[in-house]
Amino acid sequence: MDFKNQDEESNYSELESLRREVAELRNEEAAFKAQSKLLEKLVAMARSSTEGEVLKEALQATLDVATDQTNSEKGSLFLLEPSGKVSDAILSRTEVTPERRKSLIGNVIDKGLAGWVVRNRQVGLIIDTDHDDRWLTFPDQPYIVRSVLAVPILRGEELLGIITLLHSQPGHFTEETARLMQLTADQMSLVLENARLYSKLNKYSKALDAELEKGRQIQIDFLPYELLKSPKCEIAACFHPARQVAGDFYDTFEINGNKNNHIGLVIADVCDKGVGAALFMALMRSLIRIFSSETQWQGIANQILKEKQPVPDGWIGKSTSTNLAHINALQAVHLTNQYVSQNHWQLSMFATMFFGVLEPETGLITYINGGHEPVYIINNCGIKKTLKSTGPAVGMMPNMKFNVQQIQMEPGDILLGYTDGVTEGKNPDGKLFTDKRLRSLLEQPYNSAEELLNNIKTHLFDFIADAPQFDDVTMLAVKWS
Repeated sequence: MDFKNQDEESNYSELESLRREVAELRNEEAAFKAQSKLLEKLVAMARSSTEGEVLKEALQATLDVATDQTNSEKGSLFLLEPSGKVSDAILSRTEVTPERRKSLIGNVIDKGLAGWVVRNRQVGLIIDTDHDDRWLTFPDQPYIVRSVLAVPILRGEELLGIITLLHSQPGHFTEETARLMQLTADQMSLVLENARLYSKLNKYSKALDAELEKGRQIQIDFLPYELLKSPKCEIAACFHPARQVAGDFYDTFEINGNKNNHIGLVIADVCDKGVGAALFMALMRSLIRIFSSETQWQGIANQILKEKQPVPDGWIGKSTSTNLAHINALQAVHLTNQYVSQNHWQLSMFATMFFGVLEPETGLITYINGGHEPVYIINNCGIKKTLKSTGPAVGMMPNMKFNVQQIQMEPGDILLGYTDGVTEGKNPDGKLFTDKRLRSLLEQPYNSAEELLNNIKTHLFDFIADAPQFDDVTMLAVKWS
């Protein structure tokens, strides 16, 4: 028995096994490096590229890595939908027209090597295209192809894409190259899947932004296009939503179509933020306008004033006002509360609201403050009067009482209403603007309502600086002369 030959054969076998292991380790290392390179490129592209370019650049980067690893001369990459349809592609022939491009892709997927890979879900290796009918040579093909390697990019059971690598010399691609590309394709699948998901997310985000922009424009249209003007009073307002749509709103409108006698003044803040709050903002703004012009309740108000009867429970609280038009208009708060609490109680939506009715000729304001921030009356000496809450937030529960109060403005007085986005504005350190800062600004003299609002805005947004705006900022000011 020749033990020497046996030892040599055993050593040779072990050596071949070691060589295969080393080759596999090298392939795995190369595949890992390819994945790392692609992931780095994907992160860089996501940060710097525009929305539409990320997927296209990810496809090109994937193809570039594959051609570098295999010393290919040319290559193409098809990105596939779950149905098998090509959703995007990088072609070797970049100069073709869109019509020709579509035809080339269709023929390759139908009759060519890429189609064979789709159907068989395995690597397609062509040593020499002259002896393999899976390769399609087109009449106007501007380059020579003799060796081809097509690799499926699989993520689990889903075929994400196909990389096809080309060379002008037969035998350039080997079984070893195919194994390397299989490992690399497994790593590439993660990159392509993330790029595809990122692209879909961006498309969805862009569509959502477009819809929100429409909502923002519609909401702006709900706000007064032009503030009411009167010889005896100046009205100013500002509106800075924290998002594209907001829950804050303000309004100024004629009561019963007669701006010289009565002007409705509203500032409100719907709970929560975003689209839901914006929809409720539109609802409540419409309800206040509609109900403030209702005539069916005028008989009740007349009877109360004439017969000195107590105000019915669940309507308004004891009123100090004897202005019938004001009482009729302010019933809108109760009616709005009833409608929202009875028809939309399951959504737990409500609004804090100040609704005042101003008589421009006399400066008389009759109002309800439904759980809203205090409204200030200021003059050249500072804060003259604080109009605090006279009832709960509107829409929380049915049959709530809203007490009516009255204030007499004097020449030069300015009424200021605001939402909590003013006092709760946050700076980069997370500190609040606070009531104290606002009140200190109100101690200064102002020549106009516009000047007052501009000064508050300047100090507030200087305080917020580059911090994200936490809440909607809305203000309404009226100077009576």
